[in-house]
Amino acid sequence: MLNKIFKLIKEVGHMVMEYYNNKVLINITYKSDQSPVTEVDKIAHNIIKKKLSIISPDIPLLSEENVSDWNQNEDWNKYWLIDPLDGTKEFLKKRHEFTINIALIEKGKPILGIIYAPFFKVLYYTDCNKSWKEEKGHKQEIHVCNHIVTPLIALSYSHPDDNIHDYLQMLGTHRIIKMGSSLKFCLVAEGKIQCYPRFGKTKIWDTAAGDAIVTAAGGIVNTWNKKPLSYFPSPNFYNPGFFVASDIKYIMGFYNNKNVN
Repeated sequence: MLNKIFKLIKEVGHMVMEYYNNKVLINITYKSDQSPVTEVDKIAHNIIKKKLSIISPDIPLLSEENVSDWNQNEDWNKYWLIDPLDGTKEFLKKRHEFTINIALIEKGKPILGIIYAPFFKVLYYTDCNKSWKEEKGHKQEIHVCNHIVTPLIALSYSHPDDNIHDYLQMLGTHRIIKMGSSLKFCLVAEGKIQCYPRFGKTKIWDTAAGDAIVTAAGGIVNTWNKKPLSYFPSPNFYNPGFFVASDIKYIMGFYNNKNVN
């Protein structure tokens, strides 16, 4: 099944890059939260939904582009959770950090995660409780890295957080990198970044695949109240604030001094 999903996600990535490299304007609409949706998001959704229904006909699918499916099936115990184009803002601004995210959820937990970054042609995924990176035909197991004197902290381009200043002060000496999409999870998983703190709004499809990959690579994905993210969705599909880290030491100060919902 994994090989079929790899083929599928790369096919979608090829389509996304054709639009990315095309000079023709892309139709854009906006959701109620003012996040953009393009025809590329919708085409990617349709391809993934069609192909996954063939690969695993007994497993339902929830996508960012079709949340109405959940309202009809709120008792799903196992389902695919999809973000057909994570980082739409980055895609439109011609930044390279957009991804395609596919996760398999069982009993509220991501048990499988696949993320493809089509600009870089890099695939991240979980298999046998390990995390892997595939690039230029080469596959390698990846792990978080804690042996860093000056940790590198990932922040979002598009979603500034009110609590970030306090968090960074608590952390002490550090470096910052800003980027979009679930690549922040992937870089924590492969040891290039030590922490990604998030206090602002995200949806469950933004985090599920990355959550699985970081956890299998030895990292931590928790809310600021010391709990794993839940993928039993609330009616609005929002996550609480959370952190992604290679080691608990990067967030202990906030565990002890903050209660962030």
